[in-house]
Amino acid sequence: MHWNGISCFMGLWHWIERYCRPNPDKPVHLKYGASGELAARRYLERKGYKFLVSNFRWQKAEIDLICRDQDCLVFVEVKTRERDGWTRPAAAVNIHKKLLISRAALRYLHLLKNPQVIIRFDIIEVLHEEGNIKEIRHLPNAFSLSAPYRYG
Repeated sequence: MHWNGISCFMGLWHWIERYCRPNPDKPVHLKYGASGELAARRYLERKGYKFLVSNFRWQKAEIDLICRDQDCLVFVEVKTRERDGWTRPAAAVNIHKKLLISRAALRYLHLLKNPQVIIRFDIIEVLHEEGNIKEIRHLPNAFSLSAPYRYG
């Protein structure tokens, strides 16, 4: 990856400061989701991933975690649910959500001056039971870049 010196770093730092500032007055469902994202981040770090950014927002899209897995840039969607749900949490990542995540990923790459990197989209399911995390399921390469944006 090519970093454009200090200006690129400072631009990303200001973005992180503005959009990732913790908010103690979050509703309960957002705190619940935040605990799932933290569990997912720790899980990936234990597997050797390098954490880069959380909650990257662009327009109506948000990418929960952005990590590096060796030479691959990984965009991670985290879905936190109660264990006894009717469907898998990953089922909530529908076509529209994939399109939004794809757009945000391309914007993130644009901010980095479009480096020549391999990218991947993963989903992590975090399952709670009585307020405790009971299971984490990692679905690597869960989907590809959405149709209008992929080549070939």
